[in-house]
Amino acid sequence: MKRVGVIGGGQLAWMMGDAAQKLGVELIVQTPSKFDPAVAIAQDTVFAAIDDAKATEILAQKSDVITFENEFVDLDALSLLANQGVCFRPRLEALSPLLDKYHQRCYLRDLGLPVPQFFAVDDVENLASQLEALSFPVVLKSRRHGYDGQGTFIIQDLASLQQKLAQIANQSQFLIEEFIPFERELAVIAARSVNGEVVIYPVVETQQEQQVCRRVIAPADITLNQIEQSQAIAHTLLNSLEAVGVFGIELFLTKDGQVLVNEIAPRTHNSGHFSIDACETSQFAQHLRAVCGLPLGNPSLHCPMAIMVNLLGYENSESDYQTQRQQLAAIPQATVHWYNKTASRPGRKLGHVTVLLDEYNPAAANNLAHALESIWYPS
Repeated sequence: MKRVGVIGGGQLAWMMGDAAQKLGVELIVQTPSKFDPAVAIAQDTVFAAIDDAKATEILAQKSDVITFENEFVDLDALSLLANQGVCFRPRLEALSPLLDKYHQRCYLRDLGLPVPQFFAVDDVENLASQLEALSFPVVLKSRRHGYDGQGTFIIQDLASLQQKLAQIANQSQFLIEEFIPFERELAVIAARSVNGEVVIYPVVETQQEQQVCRRVIAPADITLNQIEQSQAIAHTLLNSLEAVGVFGIELFLTKDGQVLVNEIAPRTHNSGHFSIDACETSQFAQHLRAVCGLPLGNPSLHCPMAIMVNLLGYENSESDYQTQRQQLAAIPQATVHWYNKTASRPGRKLGHVTVLLDEYNPAAANNLAHALESIWYPS
């Protein structure tokens, strides 16, 4: 039996539990709180901050291989463990160019992958001259630790930009990039094995509100050429990084039909949750297969179409929302995944619901996604 250490104990690690059981894999989790979702499914837990390398040393003693549920780790400290023979998958060298979003942008650009124009905010005095290449609005992004829209700001003019930078001075390093007036946002989950095999899931449409993913439509209603552009990006990226495991790649589809890379997540990803119910091999089973050195599974959909709706907190509460969950579960071919978090707060991911469709009908899929939300959110 393979023992897999997971740094992070949130819902992404929790969703590995079912796949681990079926594959005969033991999960050992490093997480700060006994209330984190993955504690319930782990064979063993190291209670510590996920950037605590001393705790990861203990995790390594209990595990054959260590993987990541999130990327908020201290790579320098972990590299000391890697030098002592601890096996990380993906390897630390694959994470290194991705954790800082400015370095990630540079890496993608240098690979020849299509990205928005960007620059690092190094010198507030020279902002005006740096901005000459871009026109407002622009996007201001924290280089580290931003997710679900945190640390990302759409800025309309130079005065607003200077004001925002004054407010957040010393909090973090930032980059500025051009605002892409995209037609749609897309995402693709891809996995690479220890032998270099790459498998790619269907390209999906992600629908965001306030930069948080609300709905996923699988597969996306796009052209064959756009599918091929997305797949080529995934192949190039994973092979260049010599990655092992599942990566989530967020994309922009521009009005003229081009696919640009938005962001890379070196782990399982919210845009791939539909795969648990809708694909031959879920992204979580795929990730464990990859990091354990097993052959990769089939990523294909086993239904014509699927939708996934995130169940986000909309209030501060300790409710388990049993009534809404029962209504959602009563919809034909719906499955509710509830993360068993003890407290709700606005924007917190509490669960998701996936519905399988019997025919390929993007308009019906969109309508159904909004109908699911009308059950979940108070009017």
